[in-house]
Amino acid sequence: MNILRVEKVRHNGIENQKIVHEGSITKALMKACENCSNALGYKIERVLLAVPSANMKKMNGKVSVPVKSGKIQLSDIKKGINEVIMSDHDENLELVNVGGVRYNVNGISTRKLPLQEECDIFSMEIDLFYCDKETLYAYANVIEKSNLEILDICLDAYAIGEEAALFEQPVGSYIVLIHLERQTTTLSLFSHGKLLNSEVLFEGYGAWLSPLANETGLKADVCTRLLMENDILSHHEYLDDPVFLWAEGKEEKTLSLKQLHEVVIPSFERWSQIMKNACDPILESGPCQIVLCGDGCDISGMEKAVKCLSEKASVYIPQTIGARDSSLCSVLGMFYAWREINMIRNNDMIVTEQRLIDETLKGGKTRNSDETGFTKKLRNIILNEK
Repeated sequence: MNILRVEKVRHNGIENQKIVHEGSITKALMKACENCSNALGYKIERVLLAVPSANMKKMNGKVSVPVKSGKIQLSDIKKGINEVIMSDHDENLELVNVGGVRYNVNGISTRKLPLQEECDIFSMEIDLFYCDKETLYAYANVIEKSNLEILDICLDAYAIGEEAALFEQPVGSYIVLIHLERQTTTLSLFSHGKLLNSEVLFEGYGAWLSPLANETGLKADVCTRLLMENDILSHHEYLDDPVFLWAEGKEEKTLSLKQLHEVVIPSFERWSQIMKNACDPILESGPCQIVLCGDGCDISGMEKAVKCLSEKASVYIPQTIGARDSSLCSVLGMFYAWREINMIRNNDMIVTEQRLIDETLKGGKTRNSDETGFTKKLRNIILNEK
């Protein structure tokens, strides 16, 4: 995967994964797409959409498919999937992801497409993931109001599972994925190559910042920077030397590393205990990994701090060049999920017309005046490789 551009635009349109201000998100989306389009040289018209895994429902389907031609064709696989998709479900739910597809052909079970395999009949086991319509339609509506089309939709927990290869882990072990964000923490359970469940706690690392803001009167962005840049989640002795100085009127104030630790650590420990209570029963039932991801992983010292949950707990950081940021896990995973389902859909629709992308690559023209930018250099490298 080649990352040509990453854009983040601040907005205040979402609270606890619910859309509360459409206009703010729409404005941010349009700005992000404009920035990317100017840098890349073609207009972004379609996007992938990640939706929260809150209220996710999972159903399992199994179907036997007769093979008329004697060799499995893509049409046979589509027929099997469509038959499962048409099964009854709650009218308040909408299908989002079709995953965990396992084929049984001539007594052999596989996740790979068994195209051209000789048989008279084969079976398929499929996981269907549903999202509540209210949440899904609210997110989709914002995309449409931003003058964009939706290429595909994916649950954020499912996308992270794709990026972090959680579906490929050894059979018989559990994986608890903790997606730590500013407002929420999502816990997802994976086992036997499947996403089993997701639960959302409406408390993220933002709750660790509230006591700091109340104690010091500092703005939220300053408190965030202090948390991100200082390792204060460990349990060792901290110096009383100032790490931050500011003024309120004529009064000068200071904040030491020790003070910072003492203010933040109680909230962190409360959150850690909640996570530990949730994970301990699973850890006791057998082999289990705890994986942490999300923008909360940018907090200094988090890799050591999560060891309080389990010695095997780890922080997942993507290794894709240009996107080595844990907050981008779900974004990267959406592309893998989209590619996988497109092997069955055989849909060649992309972000814009392929012709426009080809013309940009050949001409090297962008609407960005910065012709020495990294995006242009990377695009040229990829073009030369081809």
